[in-house]
Amino acid sequence: MTAETRARGRVGSRAVRAVNGLTARWAATVRDGTVFSAAGVWPLLAFLADGAAGPARSELAEALGLPADQAASVGRELIAGMAAVPGLDSAVGLWTARTLELRPEWAAGLPAGTHGVLTGDVPADRRAMDTWAAERTGGLVERLPLPVTEATELVLANALTMRTEWLTPFDEVPLETAYGPWAATERLGLRRSTAVLDRIGVVGTPHGRVTRLTVLGRHALDVHLLLGEEGTDPGRVLGAGVGALAGQHTVLPGPRLPYGAVGPGLTVRRERGTSPRPPTLDVTTAAFDLRVSHDLRASPRLFGLTAAMDTDRGHFPGISGGHPLALDAAEQSAMARFGALGFRAAAVTAFGAVAGGAPDPRYVTTTVDARFDRPFGFLALHRHSRLVLAAGWVTDPPPFPEDPEEEWEEGR
Repeated sequence: MTAETRARGRVGSRAVRAVNGLTARWAATVRDGTVFSAAGVWPLLAFLADGAAGPARSELAEALGLPADQAASVGRELIAGMAAVPGLDSAVGLWTARTLELRPEWAAGLPAGTHGVLTGDVPADRRAMDTWAAERTGGLVERLPLPVTEATELVLANALTMRTEWLTPFDEVPLETAYGPWAATERLGLRRSTAVLDRIGVVGTPHGRVTRLTVLGRHALDVHLLLGEEGTDPGRVLGAGVGALAGQHTVLPGPRLPYGAVGPGLTVRRERGTSPRPPTLDVTTAAFDLRVSHDLRASPRLFGLTAAMDTDRGHFPGISGGHPLALDAAEQSAMARFGALGFRAAAVTAFGAVAGGAPDPRYVTTTVDARFDRPFGFLALHRHSRLVLAAGWVTDPPPFPEDPEEEWEEGR
């Protein structure tokens, strides 16, 4: 990759703050197992805001965290920046009815090669968009999550895919846990040890401590696992992870942790041995495989859609001046898979408009034991920019395979 390409593809701090802000606000609504991608929604809201007017424009700008007249340029920067990261793919798709005339200046603001046509043959149009979603996500999401009818005038979609392999793989083991709902069925656990203690840390927040494990992947694509105090609201745990990325919370790193129970699921102890050895971080966690669909219209204030969904009038004169448009559909299909060798996440988001025995133990060493063996959160992110690409909450890990030789499918 040339220096020019790297510069063009860099995700700026404005985009990171705006997308992570939407991630935190979306996380605050989480109550159960889920995965979502604000990074898959944000660019589409930005392009819609660029063409909106009146209350719809104001609401979209508030959801974006940026003025509407800046949104499209930051959206283009975000798309280009993500596309430039190895292991990360992002694409925008636009389909319009033949009778819908787009304003050239709005269409020119979209990434090149995004515009297709709705033929009016609903099954054929549906197949074309499903094919687009499957191709752009490598089959991780097979369908565009949007109803298409004869009344559909415009579809604006984003496909976002993240694939990374761990720098240090895990071993698959049966998960040993005292958490009742998980202990009732033998779950697929993951275990590994490392001498690098700074992969673990404790985030201090006004709502209690959160243990954070950083799992490093290739191409600077990482996953942070987040375990809060028992009973802590999932949104607060995920919010703590996002806040820590922004420097809003203090993180006490592994090498500075005191002895004892120092955080949720986290114990530091001194151990004696017969030979010197470096400190050890022992990690046990659960594999997870999540697939969720989100109807964004169910949270219109979160996404700035209240006015835009009023189909009694048009709200996007900047998209098609002579053809009033209102949103009648806004959905995201998202998946995340965390296994022994790596992580996969994908989200397809779409908006539709009508008319994301022991010898003498003389040596002492430090062992840090981290256990994510009850519901926990995760953030998948780009290490250098700290842009959160997907987030979620794990409540139902997959069972341990009956055949020990069976390898859990990781979507490679």
